[in-house]
Amino acid sequence: MRRTVFTGGLVFDGTGREPFPGEVVVEDGRVTRVTPGWSDDPGHPDDIRVDCIGRTVMPGLVEAHSHLTFPSSVGNIDPGFNPPVDVSFFRRGLTPAEHLVIAERNARVLLDAGFTTAYSAGSLTGSTVEVELRDRIRSGVVPGPRLRAGSFERDNNPLHYGATSDETGPAAVRSFIKEQAAHGFDNVKFLLSNDDVFEPGGSQKTQYAAEEVQAAGEQARESGVWLNCHAQSAEAVKLAVRNGFRAVYHCTYADEEALDLLESRKDDDLFVAPAVGIVYANVYEGEEFGIDRKVAESMGQPQCLETMTEIYPEMRRRGIPVLPGGDYGFPPNPIGRNARDLDLFVRLFGYAPCAALSAATMLGGRIMGMGDELGVLAPGYLADLLVVRGNPAEDVTILEDGANLLAIVQEGRFHKADPALGLAGMVTTTV
Repeated sequence: MRRTVFTGGLVFDGTGREPFPGEVVVEDGRVTRVTPGWSDDPGHPDDIRVDCIGRTVMPGLVEAHSHLTFPSSVGNIDPGFNPPVDVSFFRRGLTPAEHLVIAERNARVLLDAGFTTAYSAGSLTGSTVEVELRDRIRSGVVPGPRLRAGSFERDNNPLHYGATSDETGPAAVRSFIKEQAAHGFDNVKFLLSNDDVFEPGGSQKTQYAAEEVQAAGEQARESGVWLNCHAQSAEAVKLAVRNGFRAVYHCTYADEEALDLLESRKDDDLFVAPAVGIVYANVYEGEEFGIDRKVAESMGQPQCLETMTEIYPEMRRRGIPVLPGGDYGFPPNPIGRNARDLDLFVRLFGYAPCAALSAATMLGGRIMGMGDELGVLAPGYLADLLVVRGNPAEDVTILEDGANLLAIVQEGRFHKADPALGLAGMVTTTV
């Protein structure tokens, strides 16, 4: 097959080290060579050479807290899903087919924003929309990030597949996980804690007993699925860590014991994502959508943001793997703005730009269970990459502007090739 050579620019390889002048060679969907410096060798006449002067080649971004079934994306704001101000979305009675249309649109928007991979933090619907979306992306029917599909979020008591249920206890938890695994979900989501957005003081309410969470961990391993959780309270975080949850979201009120437990598993398959994007949006950008300061305070959002700015620098210091992923899909923070999380990691959590970029690339590969072939530019890795105007290691905010994404490549295929690159005819999906 023809090789593609990205040459003349900087290379950020995803590991966290500073970008360096270099070349990246891609063949048959994978990176075959990453070479410091630029070669004058024209290579084979059939090579596709991409001029990256003044640009940076980097891995495709990974969204670690995706909600592709949430209705709001850039250019498609839906005010009907904006709790607690407006939840009229749920009264519309969308069919699974109609919801799939929304999810496919959102997947396209997220890929256009440079996110070539997404780890689902849960579906808004009890149907199999995310499973269908994952499979349609995988087969090339629709464009979108490669996806691990997530079930809808099991509260206690839950909405089961197609019906409500009052069942609680370990047996009910096991039944739920078996059900979701049978429907093809990769990840199963539990609301281990409540949230101040849902009720005053909700973030401190742990909703599951220890024996229920233990049963969840055991059944997930038996069923071959991974567990995600919404965990605001310190006790919820501890339950998740002790019982093998893979993605622990929020962790806002983790105490010293919870942090110690997280640190004890920092080299295992456990990852944290604060979802700072939605909190920041509710505090500073929600007034247009009915979330003024008073409403934000009633939702506990200013306190949540303040606590995050204290606890996440400590997690960074301890080496706990923390990934960007900001609960995008609500009106104040629509899907497509996801790269904004990188700037929040830098400004609010004290991350160096390269560390934030590595969290969204190398750590993203790891949360997907693909750390040996995704999220890094190195020989043998999948050729998911971006060509970015400028240097995001100097200013991560340039990734928030889609015009700066001159190329978006998935497994060696160009989803986007800006005319400035002179690659007419290379795009395999219409941008």
